Amino acid sequence: MKTFTLPGTDMTVPNVVLGLMRIQEMSDDAVRTLVHTAREAGITFLDHADVYGSDSHGCERRFAQAMKLSASERERYVIQTKAGIVKDGPYFDFSYEHIVESVNGSLEALDTDYLDILLLHRPDALVEPEEVARAFDDLSAAGKVRAFGVSNQTPRQLDLLRKYVTQPIVANQLQLSITHAPMIAQGVAANMQGLDQSVVRDDGIVDYCRLHDITVQAWSPFQAGFFDGPFLGSPRHPELNAVIDRLSDKYGVPAEAIAVAWITRHPARMQVVLGTTTPERVAAAALGSDLPLTRPEWYELFRAAGYTVP
Repeated sequence: MKTFTLPGTDMTVPNVVLGLMRIQEMSDDAVRTLVHTAREAGITFLDHADVYGSDSHGCERRFAQAMKLSASERERYVIQTKAGIVKDGPYFDFSYEHIVESVNGSLEALDTDYLDILLLHRPDALVEPEEVARAFDDLSAAGKVRAFGVSNQTPRQLDLLRKYVTQPIVANQLQLSITHAPMIAQGVAANMQGLDQSVVRDDGIVDYCRLHDITVQAWSPFQAGFFDGPFLGSPRHPELNAVIDRLSDKYGVPAEAIAVAWITRHPARMQVVLGTTTPERVAAAALGSDLPLTRPEWYELFRAAGYTVP
């Protein structure tokens, strides 16, 4: 498993993350098997959110009940959670009160004294960055949160936060897969009139994150689009799967590893957030952590996914 020091922190982290948004109905044994399988593969970074589960902090609570981590065991994991989405509506809330209340709820649910990373979960159009800064300062001073980041935010939204927040913004969690890669594809086909791919939708978020030492965390790495099913093995993507299958045979790894490797091959040093609850798929995906796809192979996958290389 490839690891690196997360910029803006002293944490050594893997480039593959285990997302735990679907574990609330799983048994203790199933949760433990999933997490232990990930750990055996080198995945020690766990991703939560206060809204994951059928009730508030549901998946966080299920994790703590199943794992019952001792203090020494807790230190072996990087635990990240998110705040800001209110299911009642839904709407978004980056107020001081909501952020602090959510963190306190997550600490209780996870049965831990601190969070390694807190992300703001999707942008709040009514954000007052001074309130976010005050919340971050108080949570940091109290030792409740070690580092801070965001999810699904644009460069200008980040600039607004960074004007007031004193801590580094260490991560931006964004949807990315071979078939859902507009934030990469646009730059490849920049300045091409009449091509939808060339339309700027995110103001160059990947380059922005690289320039400002913000780690991109890629969620839904196997989703074809916005929660419309996986591309792996899908008859909707025959050309892409043919290339994936050939590369799987070449490298002796499952298809999941190729899909992960397409993301980890990018020089931005991204993290890949897995959402599967199947231990075998976690182990398979982890094999893509440091798989050395060549530049021609990376671009072949990109073209096979339907993107234009001028």
